[in-house]
Amino acid sequence: MDANYTFVTEFVLLSFPHIRELEVFLFIMIFIIYVLTLMGNMVIIILICTDYRLHTPMYFFLGNFSFMEILITSVVVPKMLQNLLSKKKSISFAGCITQSYFYFFLGGVEFILIAAMSFDRYSAICNPLHYNNVMTGRVCVHIVVCSWLGGFFSNIFSTIMMTRLPFCGPNVINHFFCDSAPLLRLTCISIQLFDFIEFLNFIFSTIVIITSLLVTVVAYAFISVTILRLPSLEERQRAFSTCATHITMAVLGYGSTIFLYVRPAKSTSVQDKLVALLNTIVTPALNPFIFSLRNKMVKDVARDAYNKSLLFFKNLRKLGM
Repeated sequence: MDANYTFVTEFVLLSFPHIRELEVFLFIMIFIIYVLTLMGNMVIIILICTDYRLHTPMYFFLGNFSFMEILITSVVVPKMLQNLLSKKKSISFAGCITQSYFYFFLGGVEFILIAAMSFDRYSAICNPLHYNNVMTGRVCVHIVVCSWLGGFFSNIFSTIMMTRLPFCGPNVINHFFCDSAPLLRLTCISIQLFDFIEFLNFIFSTIVIITSLLVTVVAYAFISVTILRLPSLEERQRAFSTCATHITMAVLGYGSTIFLYVRPAKSTSVQDKLVALLNTIVTPALNPFIFSLRNKMVKDVARDAYNKSLLFFKNLRKLGM
């Protein structure tokens, strides 16, 4: 980058209207949701790691997904909470680029994991006799590693390109985090180069999101046909219940993300901010409750863990007496 253009050293995150009462209210609400997100997803991870009944490929992917939810929320929320309480709602240039990279990197990992989970359900329901041979522990680990690599490469080139662009004008980002489109609009580049980079970002986001969505849709199309062929209603309900959690999670994730990113970049509206808030804060907090409310095995394991905890503390109390 030419030294004559390196004027911007930090950005201001405009986020929401600067009304003190509203900012305090948002801080309290977002902080509570963030704590619930951390606690809920950590509980899911601990249950999966400690109970042998959940040592299956499906719960292995769910545990990794919960871990991703913790990471992606933590990329955005702590800085947002800090800015809600401070008068100077700024973030350094390096911090902004880093936040943007990890947000899209982890988001890409999540969507590849969703596609992997749909393949797992396809293998379990459509090819149950070969399931244990197909979804081995080694295969599951390889899928997770490939998810990380896919997320890394899907965003690394656009991030490197962003660091090479000149930022010499306004430094106010009309968002509550360093989203790529508002950040790109602050660069001092020609219209032709802007359109080219915007198109590249659109292509990269479309490849990751739409490809994983197609895998998920095709997998569940085969799953639906297989379930409808089952002879009894009870078997069909049991088969569908194992997929309900994943379907709910996929609908929430894909719906909000496609609305935000699988389209040419436009000016960030209040509607975009609200959908992004749903995608980065509300949905990660809801997922643990979706897992526990819609999944009988998780509910049974959580109930047993709760009863064991009560028994443990009762025994401690008796020893203290």
